[in-house]
This record gives sequence, C-alpha cells and structure tokens, in this order.
Amino acid sequence: MRFDLIDLRLFVAVVDAGSITHGASDAGLSLPAASERLQDMEAAGEVLLLHRGRRGVVPTAAGEALAHHARTILHQMAQMRGDLGRYAKGMRATVRILTNTAAMTEFLPQRLAPWMAANPQIDIDLQERQSTDIARSVTTGSAEIGILSSAVETDDLTLKPFAVDRLVAVFAQDHLFAQKPSLRFTDLLGEHFIALTDGALQQHLDMQAARLGAKLKVRVALRNFDGICRMAGAGIGVGIVPERAARRLKRSARIAMVRLQDDWATRKLSVCVRSEAELTVPARSLLVHLAKGIR
Repeated sequence: MRFDLIDLRLFVAVVDAGSITHGASDAGLSLPAASERLQDMEAAGEVLLLHRGRRGVVPTAAGEALAHHARTILHQMAQMRGDLGRYAKGMRATVRILTNTAAMTEFLPQRLAPWMAANPQIDIDLQERQSTDIARSVTTGSAEIGILSSAVETDDLTLKPFAVDRLVAVFAQDHLFAQKPSLRFTDLLGEHFIALTDGALQQHLDMQAARLGAKLKVRVALRNFDGICRMAGAGIGVGIVPERAARRLKRSARIAMVRLQDDWATRKLSVCVRSEAELTVPARSLLVHLAKGIR
C-alpha cells in the first residue's frame, strides 16, 4: 500500500476531529476529495480504517495503528524541515498550535507577532479547539504546542504558565444586573444570550448550561467578541466574554461588565507540549517565547 503525506495528514485530522467533514477542513481539502482519498486508502490496504456513524467516525484497530504511524512520520518530517531550515536558504517550516478561544483572540496575536517578525521563514498553523481536545492532540503528537485551561487533565504533558483568563457577563449599562459586584452562571440562565457562532468558548458555555439541566436561550450568534459586546450594549441580551475583551470594548460598546463567581470562569492558561526534547527547533524557540506569558 502507498500513502502520501496528504493521505497521512488527512487521516490524522479525521481521527482527531472524529469527523470526515471537520478533518477535511483541517487538512485543507474539500469533503468529496477527502472522502475519495479515505476510500482509496481502505481499498489500497484492503482493510477498514474507520467506523462511520451518524455522530462521526472512530478508527478501527487498523485505523488506530495507521494513525500512530502517521503521527510518527509527520512529526519526523516536521523535525527534518525544522532542522534543515537552519541551513537551507529559503526552506520554510511550520509549527502547529492548538488553542482555546480566549488565547486565540485576546492573547496570541500580540505574542505571536514579534516572534513571527523575527522568524520570517516559519509559518504558524493555528487552530481553535476545546481544551480537552487540545490536551489529547498534543499528547498524541498531532500538534506540537497547545494553549489550554487548567480545567483539563494534563498529567502526560509539560506545562508552562501563559496567562489568566477570566470570564465576565456583559450587559447594557441600564440592565438589572449591571451594578452587581458579581454573579453566578445560574443567575443568568433566565436571560436571552448573544452567543458566539461557533468555537471552543461557546461549546464550553453550552456544556456548563447542560450540566445545570438548562439550555441557553440564544437570540443571535455572532462571530466575535466585538459584535457580542456591541449587541449587549444595545440591550439585545447578555453576553459572556473574556474580561480582557470586555475591558478593551467597554467604552466603545457602552457595556457594563460583571465577573462570574463560578470556578470554571477563572481559568489559568498554560502552554503545553508533549516533550520539549521532541520539539522541532522552531517549535522549541516558540515555546520559550510564549512561556514568557502575558502581562
């Protein structure tokens, strides 16, 4: 059987996402092209690699073996490019980072910019995930670096402090809750929400509501914190955003902000890797830079 690197990247992406659709997107392929490649891989090996169901896909025993070897090969390729990039003029390297919503929007842009400016030959493959998915992907070698919250199990990973992310509720300035010193998430469940269209933070909030036996009453879903704060300031509903975003937008969006008391609403963010010794040279350099943290 002959698999190329595109096949291997696709297969790992599909296994990590638990979905052919999402895996295809992560691998930069259309769904038809990805489906055809996966079928060709199974036909070439004369073996079933994925169990397909309504809720996604899971690898078979053969698929687990392929995913393991594919991660090893892809990691070695990344190490080769990183090591040779120090000597080969014009050779580019890529570091893959998985991060939660708060780090993606409020912390990483300012931290990545100076490092990328100083390393113009290195590209960043940056993708948003929930912290549990980040921990799993870094553990299995699908990503070199992760930025996640302290709420997940990370026993097998090396962690370095990155930042503190506090979630706050945002309202119109004349809202009944606007003058409260703090609130619990349960206090808000009767309100109408302005949600994120998608992303790890919204999935996290939906999960917290489900744990309380509730479902958020969403009036509208928007793509960014700027839109959520402006809608909240106009009295459309309640939003939950990182405190850093709320402070940045407080004046222009005309919002009131109140911290949430729930333990899960204050999260210590960490940079995580499987092993510093296994990192490519570019990834090791970036890890050192990111571990300086945010002030």
